[in-house]
Amino acid sequence: MKETRYFYVPSAAGRSELPDDEAAHAIRVLRMNAGDEMVLMDGQGTFYRAEVTMASGKHCIYAIRETMPQQPAWRGHLHLAIAPTKMMERMEWLVEKATEMGVDEFSFLDCRFSERRQVKLPRVERVVVAAVKQSRKAWMPILNEMEGLKTFIDRHQTGRRYIAHCYQEVPRVHLFDELRKGDEQDALVLVGPEGDFSIDEVRYAVEHGYVSVNLGNSRLRTETAGLAAVMMMQLSKQ
Repeated sequence: MKETRYFYVPSAAGRSELPDDEAAHAIRVLRMNAGDEMVLMDGQGTFYRAEVTMASGKHCIYAIRETMPQQPAWRGHLHLAIAPTKMMERMEWLVEKATEMGVDEFSFLDCRFSERRQVKLPRVERVVVAAVKQSRKAWMPILNEMEGLKTFIDRHQTGRRYIAHCYQEVPRVHLFDELRKGDEQDALVLVGPEGDFSIDEVRYAVEHGYVSVNLGNSRLRTETAGLAAVMMMQLSKQ
């Protein structure tokens, strides 16, 4: 039996042709022809069973045969806000794995000790799209532009909010223990840069309602900490 192929097609129900990059993959790499079946993912919670009606040159035309609304795989809105690493490859690895695991939103933070001050979102988006298709996720995570930490904190003042850090002088509780408390389903976790947040940044977050947390006894790299936070959010919201 031929393997079912998945393609990311925003607004799939309102169009009849694969986007250019997906069409190139379907025609040149997968050698798809008229009559072949595929599944379209609109990134907004719906899959579509479709059939190729024409594949020629750079164009892949399809007809939708079945609409398949999907159910959320976890409760609430899971949001990871993280300071990007100096080596962007490590951040792309995190985004890929966190997307496969399941997360609703990524934000990138500019902190006092940040070694990277900008992120090229189109490149990160390509990583997310590939991970969504690989893991068959019905919803595309939101990607936000980099923002100063304090500005971000000021804008996010509702729901269950946490800041993960390594300072012993600021009391901390374990993130997973906190996530399992209460009935609120949304969760936002802040993870700092390779040199951690500054202690003033941690205190600012706590003063604005963020819970001070740790991710365990080990001192983790930024991207590992981000993935651990996503895993804890996932396990607590199943």
